[in-house]
Order: sequence, then C-alpha cells, then structure tokens
Amino acid sequence: MAAAGAALPGAVLAAVQAAGARIVGVRLWPAKDYTRLTLESDAPLQARHFLTIDGPTRLVIDLQGQQAGAALRALVEQLRPDDPYIAAVRIGQYERDVVRLVLDLKQPVRPQQFALEPVAAYRHRLVFDLRPEREVDPLLSLLQDHERSARAAGQAVDDALGDLLGRLDAPGGGPRQATVAPPAAPQVAPQVAPQAGPAAAPAADTPRPPRRTDPALQQRADRLVVVALDPGHGGEDPGAIGPTGLREKDVVLQIGLRLRERLNSVPGLRAMLTRDGDYFVPLHERVRKAQRVQADLFVSIHADAFMTPQARGASVFALSERGASSAAARWIAAKENASDAVGGLDLAGSAIKDAQVLRALLDMSTAAQIKDSLRVGREVLANLGRIGNLHKREVEQAGFAVLKAPDIPSILVETAFISNPQEEARLRDEDYQQHLVEALHGGIRRWLARNPPLARRRTV
Repeated sequence: MAAAGAALPGAVLAAVQAAGARIVGVRLWPAKDYTRLTLESDAPLQARHFLTIDGPTRLVIDLQGQQAGAALRALVEQLRPDDPYIAAVRIGQYERDVVRLVLDLKQPVRPQQFALEPVAAYRHRLVFDLRPEREVDPLLSLLQDHERSARAAGQAVDDALGDLLGRLDAPGGGPRQATVAPPAAPQVAPQVAPQAGPAAAPAADTPRPPRRTDPALQQRADRLVVVALDPGHGGEDPGAIGPTGLREKDVVLQIGLRLRERLNSVPGLRAMLTRDGDYFVPLHERVRKAQRVQADLFVSIHADAFMTPQARGASVFALSERGASSAAARWIAAKENASDAVGGLDLAGSAIKDAQVLRALLDMSTAAQIKDSLRVGREVLANLGRIGNLHKREVEQAGFAVLKAPDIPSILVETAFISNPQEEARLRDEDYQQHLVEALHGGIRRWLARNPPLARRRTV
C-alpha cells in the first residue's frame, strides 16, 4: 500500500463517531461538475480524509472499525475510465481495524465530506464530493460549444460542396462535366463558410479559449438567447419509479438531451442542461446554474407519480407567491422539494440551509417573473394538450424551489404520471419522447416570438 503522504495545510479532517458499522453498498457518480463517492452502511461510519502533496495528488480516506471486504472492493470495479477526477482506486487494510481508500486524482479537487441520515430507500450514507479547485465558467463553455457547432456546420457545407464538385470533375461525373471548370477550393470555401469567431482564430478541432475581454465574444454572448433545461432528480435520487421500474431521472434526462439538440438547431438559440448525465444536482444549484449563464428561460422537466395509478396527464407549474393553487399542486411541490434530502445535500455547508434564506428567495421573486412564467407555461401546456392528456387545463402554481430565480421566467413541466401504467409505457417510447420534445420546443419558440428577450449585457 502506498504511503499516504503529508496532509495539505488546512486539509479537512472530519469524523462521525460510531462503532460496528457494516458497509452495505458503495457507489461512484462521475460527472464533469463533480464526482460523488457514497458509502452506505447500517450505522454511521467513522472516517477522516486528507490530500497528499508528495508526488501525484491523492485523496486518502481512512475508515475506522472496518475490514477490506467485498462490499468495499466493489468500488474498484465501478471506476470508469472517463471519470474526470479519479484515475485509480486502491483499497487496503492500513491497520488492524482501519481500511484505507486511496484515490489517485486527475486534477486538483476540493473534497467535501458529509453524512446523511436514513431517508427513503437509503440507510446511513457517508458522502465524498470531489469538486474542481477552479470552477468552469458555464457561459464561456456554452459559447465555445456554440462556436464549435457553427464551425462543424460550416465544414459540413464545405465538404458537401467539395464532394459535389469532385464528382462533376470526375470522368462520367454527369452531363455538366464538359462545361464546368473545376474551381479551386480556396476560392469556394470563403463564400460558403460562416464566420464563427474572430477572423484570426486558427482552425483546430479544439479551439483556443478566447480571452474573457474579447469584444467579439462579448457581442456573441449578448445576442444569444439561452434556455436552461433542468432534467429533475439524478444520481442518488431516482425520482418517481413506474410500475415496471422506469425511473423518472432516466426518462427526463433523455427528454432533456433531445430538447437541447432541438433548440440548439435554431440559429441564435442555445440550451444549457443543469445536468447532462446521471448525477445529483441540489435544487438551489440548478437555479444558480441558470443564473450563471444568465438564462432567458428556465424549464424543469419531470414525470411524477401519484398515490393511485389512475392519475394521468401532463401539467405545467409556475411559482406562487400566495401558496399552491390546488392541493395536488401543493403535494407535488412538496415531493419535488424533498429531492435534496434523497439526493444528498450537505446542509451544514449549503448556502441554502436557513428557512429565512428560502423565504427571502421567494420574496425576491417578482410579480413580473411570475407573470412571464404563466405566459410561457400556457404556450407549453397548449402544445402538450395536442399530443396527450392534460391533468389540469390551466397552469398551476406552487412553491417549487427550482422556480425561485427572481430574474428568470421559470416553469416546471410534469410530462406525465409515471405511476400510470399506460403513461409509463408512452414515456418509455422514443417516438413519444420526440413528440414531447416537439411540444416543448414549439411552446418555447412561440413564447420567445411573442416575448423576445430584452437585450442584455452578459458577464463573460
């Protein structure tokens, strides 16, 4: 077993006092935002962690009162090659009653350790979140992705035209072969390739990130319309589960990815996902992500369950300043707002840990934001009614935590009741998912056409 090395100054050493805890499961949730390691046990675990500084950076975790059994060793098999943060995992019996986990890291991280009480189907959980030391600017990433797509589209046009000219120039290339002179490629390309980025930017598969003060980048940021898409749940939080086992977190991610692709096909429009894989994002972080890209619209996507399998139909919700518009809306909002407890939020380290903060967020939500949210909600609801059943024919309102950005029109869409066997089957069907995507896309586009976003100065 490799030596742990010296601890960094100020490294966190945390312990949860307990004895005789038995580990019943281990899980790794890799994502570009962060990687989460979860250790589940039948009693609270006693553990500490620190980072090494001699040689490669490592995260060392010591588990007290443990033996290196099969449950822990299963962690090695769960490591994926594309994990952005962990390169390798080693497990060994460091002392007679201490198991040491050593995680070789691919980049510097800020590890966060916290414990979760039993909730839902989970027992005691000890969680380690590995977050990057330097957070990526999501708006800059969105713009760079937009420019890569524009370059790829331009290259596709070049390739198609070049292929056509090549066929015309080849023997037997068609009736115009004898009359068409083959033009030189350098003369053709500038006429058809779109100008994406500064003229001096080098052509490369991975473009050099533009400077933050680049005026051309700033202009493109100001002219872009950004829609934040929020597939609910994820990671430790599966959301609702249908009669045959379809998980809400999976189906709403599929819909979100399809909708992002559909919106990104519209010039001048770009969609950002709060999560693009199977990992957990706290509710307040979903709002923060939308605010960091200065989104013009926020759409949270769900597929809820109800106490009886008879409930069916799509619903659209906006925020309410005066309480829920119905008992069902209040019940659904309470379930969605409980996502943090299931998914695993470190309340001690969270910026959203005080009820007064939550009340302040709600107070900040202006009447104008809610008015705009109701408008876009009606457009989306009308489109959803054309492809399936509606649970309610009016946009409902309740205190959903993810709808509380005071400066962004925000709606939450319950695409169907996954607890209804017929609707679960439809949600599983790729063709129906595409119908949902088209309905959402059409409603969003119609609202944007009727209510074009005001020109804004985005901070890049």
